[in-house]
Amino acid sequence: MAHLTPLPKETTPELAEDFAIFEQILGFVPNSLLTMQRKPAMVKGFGVLTKAVMSPDGDVDLGFKRLLAHFASRAAGCQYCEAHSLIAAKIHGIDDEKVAAVWEYQTSSLYSEAERVALDYALAAGSVPNAVDDQLMVRMKACWSDDQIVEILGAICLYGFLNRWNDSMATELEDAPKKLGEEILSKGGWTGGKHVE
Repeated sequence: MAHLTPLPKETTPELAEDFAIFEQILGFVPNSLLTMQRKPAMVKGFGVLTKAVMSPDGDVDLGFKRLLAHFASRAAGCQYCEAHSLIAAKIHGIDDEKVAAVWEYQTSSLYSEAERVALDYALAAGSVPNAVDDQLMVRMKACWSDDQIVEILGAICLYGFLNRWNDSMATELEDAPKKLGEEILSKGGWTGGKHVE
């Protein structure tokens, strides 16, 4: 059960445009932001950061940035964000077959070597303590430019905030990500944890 009840999105009319950003990303306004709206400036600030990090004009594929977020969330143990990031990956162009193979990314032919390295990096960067080391950075630099690495880490760090927020709030998981978690993520041990009743 969530520690704070999400408020209806109509509670704060001045956040309508900010909420629209997340409706585009996920197809709905997440409970995390409906809870956060108690401090509207936080929602606005998070929206600005999200638009900058997840810009479709970046050098890293938008759907892939969502997979990076998934792996960072997996490392952090936030089952809410694990499910949310996969929903967003599908919405932003990652096909069903690749999403379904997420647990086999190291061996699946659906993932390139560059993607494998970046997903390893997301796991390492999302871990506490941080597990990014010189050897991993050598692998990253062999596959990704400096600008791409900054963009990749931006996606990982964006979800670092959400991981802490949603696990601390025990944010209740919405129906669509919960269903995806049950269908795909449960094969790897995902249960929804504190985010499902």
